[in-house]
Amino acid sequence: MEREKALKLLMKYNKENFHIQHALTVEEVMKWYASELGYDADYWGIIGLLHDLDYEMYPQEHCIKVVEILQSENYDEDVIHAICSHAYNIMVDVKPEHEMEKVLYAVDELTGLIGAAARMRPSGSVSDMELKSLKKKFKDKAFAAGCSRDIITNGAEMLGWDLDKLLSMTLEAMRASENHISEQMSNIY
Repeated sequence: MEREKALKLLMKYNKENFHIQHALTVEEVMKWYASELGYDADYWGIIGLLHDLDYEMYPQEHCIKVVEILQSENYDEDVIHAICSHAYNIMVDVKPEHEMEKVLYAVDELTGLIGAAARMRPSGSVSDMELKSLKKKFKDKAFAAGCSRDIITNGAEMLGWDLDKLLSMTLEAMRASENHISEQMSNIY
């Protein structure tokens, strides 16, 4: 799978800064996890980049319309399954089976929560965010209410990890990629 092809496809179906930045963030976080866990970072990155491909244009058909789009672009069924599995029990009944799918399921919502927490910080960054601060935001159900704590918790359980491990690893992944994502966003806009 070619990253440039995937990025062009993402840009075809997504125009809002927020959605593109989220896709780039999940891409980088997935690459970080793949490297940490001993998998192909480029493959995991493509899955992260395309995971919400259909969301902006087809929010009511999220992870349904993407099947048609990816099939028309000749993506493999394993890519389609992985992408659809992140909406398990929300939009579709495609269960995360592989470790990559479980990571995607857990970090999709979590990157949104961490991103929202970062925007509230004086620095506007994850670089100085501590796990303790993130856990406080996680417990505050009113904060970033659209980010499902149940999905994040279920994702950690699927992976066999405690919540602190998932939170701290994802925070570390976002720290490691924050500057690269900002640079990519500057190049796009």
